[in-house]
Amino acid sequence: MSSKASKDTLEFVESVALIATMMSLTAFSIDAVLPALPDIGNDLGIEEENMNQLVIALLFLGMSAGQMIYGPFSDAAGRKPAIYIGLFIFIAGTLLSLFAACFTMMLTGRVLQGLGAASTRIVSIAIVRDQYEGQKMARVMSFVMTIFILIPILAPSLGQLMLVLSGWRSIFGLFLTLALFTLTWFSLRLPETLSKNRRRPFTVKRIVSAVREVLSHRQSLAFTIIAGLVFGSFLGYLNTSQQILQKLYGLGDKFPLVFGFLAIAFGAATLMNSKLVMHFSMRELVLRALQLLVVLSAVYMFAALWKNGFPPLWSLLLYLMPLFFAIGLLFGNLNALAMEPLGHIAGIGASTIGSISTFTALVVGTLIGQSYNETILPLVSGFLLLGLVSLGVMRWEAMSADR
Repeated sequence: MSSKASKDTLEFVESVALIATMMSLTAFSIDAVLPALPDIGNDLGIEEENMNQLVIALLFLGMSAGQMIYGPFSDAAGRKPAIYIGLFIFIAGTLLSLFAACFTMMLTGRVLQGLGAASTRIVSIAIVRDQYEGQKMARVMSFVMTIFILIPILAPSLGQLMLVLSGWRSIFGLFLTLALFTLTWFSLRLPETLSKNRRRPFTVKRIVSAVREVLSHRQSLAFTIIAGLVFGSFLGYLNTSQQILQKLYGLGDKFPLVFGFLAIAFGAATLMNSKLVMHFSMRELVLRALQLLVVLSAVYMFAALWKNGFPPLWSLLLYLMPLFFAIGLLFGNLNALAMEPLGHIAGIGASTIGSISTFTALVVGTLIGQSYNETILPLVSGFLLLGLVSLGVMRWEAMSADR
């Protein structure tokens, strides 16, 4: 291999690793803190256990707002300023949570973390789109997603380790270290990828126009709604996973291992989806995945009711593994279907869809989480009801395509 080829390979590998690190910041900020929720609530004076879920849920509030802003801002000012601003906001939120003296201070910090992390998630994809296209872009995103998949598997165990060794505040210290490391790496190694002649002015009118366009396309609107409902059902799981697995089923320190084990289903779905779309249409994959989600949840609802909301752990895992595989198939395909009519406004279109679906998920997931009653019935009924509504929305969208 020539020295130039070797250098190009190293630059490619480093670029993929950096993009994956930036995109993983959000997932890491969610999953690593899960084992610490009871300790955070106890230390900050929370008596109602369900309130601890807001440490997870309110991060998505910041993300919803941020996704709408960073896409068009990066189109106007460049990718690097948008990432810088986002990382500085994330660091500010991390410091606020790290030194939180009350629960309100903690939640404010989490909203800021979400607002900041939205930049790394949205703008990172734009950076890849600036540098690569076609098969090479697909290859980059495949590598990035492979690394990204590891985060939900490993982060809870790392959070549990930090909790045991140094307490919950050390987890936020780890977030701070990772953010500072990412900021330094990004500033030193990645050049600006959007030239000045390709930039577009940042205006509120442009954002409003993009929202109107998403709402005016029945396909975009339908699959954005479904993405929000499906993500909301999963957020309901994230909100209650610690209470269900660690407390209700008594897993204790084994909770991160079981959580990571279940996350493997998402990884398998993500890796298989790239092959499945070669043989089936995205619509068919979405339809079959939603049908699987509904059938599994309907059958398991009877099992859960039979056991008064507390079926055996093995049966819960047997239910959740294929369910999460179905949701893993849905995530990528729903966004792609929502984006199909918006190729002419791809950047701001993706931001708008992400913002609307994330806010929908926040509302739905919080309702499921706050309904937790020391049984799994609210979670399973949430999956079932939202799956049925999603199938109804998909049917509504198909009616316009049939005309």
